[in-house]
This record gives sequence, structure tokens and C-alpha cells, in this order.
Amino acid sequence: MGAVHVTYYTDPACPWSWAAEPGLRRLQAEFGASLQITYVMGGLAREFHKPLETMHHVLDACAASAMPVDARVWLDAPPRSSYPACHAVKAAAEQGLDGPYLRVVREGIMVERRSMDNADALTDAARRVPGVNVDRFKIDLQSAAIAEAFAADLERTRAAAPETHTEQRRRVPFPSFEFRAAEHARNGAPPDAAVYDSGDVDELRDAALAAGATAGRALPSVEDALRRFGRLATPEVAAACDLPGPRAAAELWRLAAEWRVRAERVLSGELWNAA
Repeated sequence: MGAVHVTYYTDPACPWSWAAEPGLRRLQAEFGASLQITYVMGGLAREFHKPLETMHHVLDACAASAMPVDARVWLDAPPRSSYPACHAVKAAAEQGLDGPYLRVVREGIMVERRSMDNADALTDAARRVPGVNVDRFKIDLQSAAIAEAFAADLERTRAAAPETHTEQRRRVPFPSFEFRAAEHARNGAPPDAAVYDSGDVDELRDAALAAGATAGRALPSVEDALRRFGRLATPEVAAACDLPGPRAAAELWRLAAEWRVRAERVLSGELWNAA
């Protein structure tokens, strides 16, 4: 059976997509190469007119998911727009590194208090992604081809809007995931399964199975998850390793006491790295 294709509608500045990172990690941990993920940049805001309102969404997403945030960026130096970051993700996609690059930009906005709305900041983010050719990235970031790729993504987000949302939102909500078996992805068929406006771990897993993804991979240990994915928050470790939240936290701190993992404090929690 061929790989299941996942279309992930999101935006680097979307707080609910940050809240969905545990669900995404579980998909990657459990299904591995049997899922092929395409990241579609939805253009959350051409301009953030009400940064305090966005800050409230960030805090709500943190409360719902326990993903750490530092929302002070929306007070001190709020991003002017999410469009530059969307362009940058498409530029990274030219090198097949849109997923890792999106993560770095998301961390920048959500926990590092970086605006991520200008070429210098976005290029600095590229330097932190292993394997990126930064010179090529800088050229691609300014190219007409990348502008066209982002415009095509905007059209995809509008076309994918569920009927109940078309008039109200004019685009699919973020985060949303569509799952298609390989043969259906090739002919542009409707999704075999979908999860709209949610990153719930169980819903995503059920949708992947419904579309024919191959389950049965052994889930990683905590240390293996950190080595594979890099910096993770506690809820992501819990999801990737299928551990209850308290057990995940206890195991992380036990490993930290043995100098096998390192904790980085952020305003509302920790991010973890392999030692």
C-alpha cells in the first residue's frame, strides 16, 4: 500500500496550530514514512490589526493544550503580518525542509518572543535548520516563484473550506488536516478522512487509519523522541511516546536529574532537548 498523503492547512503564527503540535508529533512517531505531509500556508493575517486579541487566542490555546507560550511578543513587538513567514516556509519547501523550518519559526513566535515578520529574522531562522542552504534560501525568499507558491496555497485554503464555513471564514480553519490514500491524492479526489479545526491526537490518528496509513510502529522512548524530533514540549513528548501527561513530565525530570536531557524554561513551561 502506498503512503497516505496529508494536507496540513496552517500558518506559522496560528496559536491553535501550535496547540496541535502534539497531535502532529504522534502522527509522525506512529506512522512515520507511511504519511507524506504537505504544509499549506493559509495566510492567517495580512496585517495583525488587534495584537491583544491575538494574544488572548495564544493564551487560550496554551490553556487548552498545555503547550508552553510566551505571549509577551504581542505586547512588546507584535508581528505585523504572518505573510512573510508563510513566504519563508514556501522558500524552505524548495529544499524539502518546510516542516523543520516551520517549527523553528513557530517556536520563534510562540515561545521566543520573535516577530518573525522580516527577511533578516526569517533568514536567521533558516540558519537554525540543519541542512538548509541559507544562500539559496535568501534568493528563493525574494523570488516571484515563491510569491506564486504562496498565492497557490491561499487558493487551496479557500477551496478547502467546508460548506458550513465558506461564507463565514472564506477559508478552511486552522489547523486542518486532510488524509488521502496515494491513488486518491494522484487524481485529486476528495479526502478519505479529514480533521478540521482541530489537532486532537485521537482524531488525527483515527483519520490516518481510515485513509489507510500503516500503524504498528513502535513508539519511541522519551530520549529517542528528543533525538528524532529535536526540541519538544512536555505535551509533545507525552503524545509521541503515548505517556499520560504526569508520567511524561516525571520521566523528563528524572532524565534531567541524570543529565540525559536538558530543560529550557519558557514563560509557561519547558522545552526539552536531548543532552
